[in-house]
Amino acid sequence: MTTLKNAVVLVTGANGGLGRAFVAEALQRGAAKVYATARTPREWSDERVVPLALDINSPDSVAAVAEQAADTTVLINNAGISDSGQPVLSTPLDAVRSVFETNVFAQLAVTQAFAPVLARNDGGAVINVHSALSWLGVGTYSATKAAFWSFSNALRVELLDQKTHLLGAHLGYTDTPMIAALDVPKEDPRDIVAAIYDGLEAGEPEVLADDTSRQVKQALSGPLSGLYPQLQAAG
Repeated sequence: MTTLKNAVVLVTGANGGLGRAFVAEALQRGAAKVYATARTPREWSDERVVPLALDINSPDSVAAVAEQAADTTVLINNAGISDSGQPVLSTPLDAVRSVFETNVFAQLAVTQAFAPVLARNDGGAVINVHSALSWLGVGTYSATKAAFWSFSNALRVELLDQKTHLLGAHLGYTDTPMIAALDVPKEDPRDIVAAIYDGLEAGEPEVLADDTSRQVKQALSGPLSGLYPQLQAAG
């Protein structure tokens, strides 16, 4: 189990709606320090927050932050981009690769850079932010989340040797700038983050943070038409 009390937390994508909630809730739970990273860091009113510039797509930037934040005990891979909901067949391959670079390979690069940091700090923990769309294919974004989820499953086992706990967090539509344009019911980021941190502190390997993620994962054990009703209509 990993406690947030006196932890040193690093949040990628800290300027976004979910990122801000990760920072605020970590402080509420007694974190000693929170590195709030973003390509253009914002100012924070709490002196325990240390803003750092981080471009997760830049190996040099990742390496520099891993050196600056060498006391990190909890890494939260939260940064990511969407694909604007474009159909896979009509999306140029360069655009597909770009989403994979950020949502998959950059996440792996950050984890690889911080794994030795966490090992030196008694193991610590990694939180990887996935999605209910890890299990429901509706475009390039969901494909990247599925790939990231698979990497998390592999990393979780590999990190055991250094006593680092990895938690995969899945969530549905949440009220963040990334999906601000969507007219759908949305979860409160504070509720989602609270559920994720509860799972971390309980030692859970995975958190299904809302009804949507729980329903989608449960449907995986049924026929594909349960997830894709279009298949039934086509038959």
